[in-house]
Amino acid sequence: MELINPEELRRFVGTSVEVSVNDQHGGDQAPAIKKKIEKIEYCPDRTHLRFYFDSFTFIAVPLTSDLAQSETQFSAADTESGLTYRIRKV
Repeated sequence: MELINPEELRRFVGTSVEVSVNDQHGGDQAPAIKKKIEKIEYCPDRTHLRFYFDSFTFIAVPLTSDLAQSETQFSAADTESGLTYRIRKV
């Protein structure tokens, strides 16, 4: 399992993205939302990576998630919670 490296995700900072969190077990799904990523940094205990949409609002992705990424998309599947986080440039 590869840890998420925030430096590899700097390409998303300052860009408009579509963000979604999906339940791998087929539960209720929230709709994708469009946001602009302002910054990416570790949480204080360094267990998650925070994607900030403004000074206070963020989504936290566990660092131990299974990763899949390309130039325009980032996906992290957390096997413990059963959630998949997707961030895609729009």
